Amino acid sequence: MKLLVATYGTEGDARPFAALCRGLMDAGHEAHLLADAATLGSARALGVPVTALAGDIRGTLSADQAISGVVAKGGGFNATARALANIANANAQAWMRTLVEAGEGCDAILVAGLAAFVGLSAAEYLGAKGIGSGMIPLTPTAAFPSPFLPPRWVPRAFNRMSHGFVNGMLWKAFRGQTNAARAQFGQPARHAMWTDHPMVYGVSPSLLPAPGDWPANAQLCGQWLAPAAAWTPPPALEHFLAAGEAPVYIGFGSMTGFDNARLLEALIEAMQGRRTLFYPGWSGIDPKALPGNVFAIGETPHDWLFPRTAAVIHHGGSGTAHSAARAGVPSIVTPFAGDQFFWAERLRLAGVAPKAVNGRKPEARAFASALDFVASTTVRERASALGESMRAENGVANAVAALERIVAGGR
Repeated sequence: MKLLVATYGTEGDARPFAALCRGLMDAGHEAHLLADAATLGSARALGVPVTALAGDIRGTLSADQAISGVVAKGGGFNATARALANIANANAQAWMRTLVEAGEGCDAILVAGLAAFVGLSAAEYLGAKGIGSGMIPLTPTAAFPSPFLPPRWVPRAFNRMSHGFVNGMLWKAFRGQTNAARAQFGQPARHAMWTDHPMVYGVSPSLLPAPGDWPANAQLCGQWLAPAAAWTPPPALEHFLAAGEAPVYIGFGSMTGFDNARLLEALIEAMQGRRTLFYPGWSGIDPKALPGNVFAIGETPHDWLFPRTAAVIHHGGSGTAHSAARAGVPSIVTPFAGDQFFWAERLRLAGVAPKAVNGRKPEARAFASALDFVASTTVRERASALGESMRAENGVANAVAALERIVAGGR
């Protein structure tokens, strides 16, 4: 089985697909990952063949660009959709050419993120199976609202309707340039978005139970993780961890554009000298501004680090939310945009996180209250049980088996 895997997003978006490609290769299949050049490090480290897609996701997320502006100004769904569409629309035709060239002779193209519509078009052109994927559940259901809408906005009776609304708006934003990309290869313009293709999600059914009204071709496989590699921490980090009680981790991944100074001030005040690990990520926060109780770290494997922490304060991206839950530790979520509000709510419903802290107007008292919540014995026991359940899942193996069935003609 020969698969082309195409996604476009941040490092956190690409990393799970690198793990899935490695799993496919270990099962005897061919896999090739296409993503933004800055996000391919994990795939290269795993020996996965890669091709960079046109664009610069990190530059687009920088403080003077569209996405961070939406975050900073608290833009709603329409503003976010337009900003995302601008990235894909600027590169759609180049992505289509790269996909068609790389996908020659493949059995299926697995697509996700901003590359999804172009990827499905490339699959049509090549006569390959088009399979949707991702770390966000997009298949319509009455069980929960669209992950791109803050849960509090949607009355339960409108859950299924919200998926149709959001998916329709996304297609409207992407349709023009998707059809321009199709025209390069003589494909007719597409008026309606794809709805009946298989969907394979790198999402844990322990954290998000599969909706009973989903079609048979939508499957939650579990988190996609590469086999744990031997990793030796820097001596300074090892010394810090050994010097006292488990610290609280703070990190906001690839988020940019928020009020760094205000957020940092609120967190430092709330921590009150508590032992803390801080990962700057793409935030631009200067570690030199941190007090002595806060230890700044570089890129560190979550599967190694999180079990050594007392709690994880994060932005609510799907990958970080899953990794914190899988580690068996509570979360404090500070969502900024997109599906982060959805994952904050899933962690709250699981009883392992308090109500989300407002990232646009952060207050020390809100973080202090959240820290009291995650210190509770009951919460810690819930987190431990959830982590045990998630660690029993083998998301990559489940996804490989699902893809084998789909390509063989099943669901």
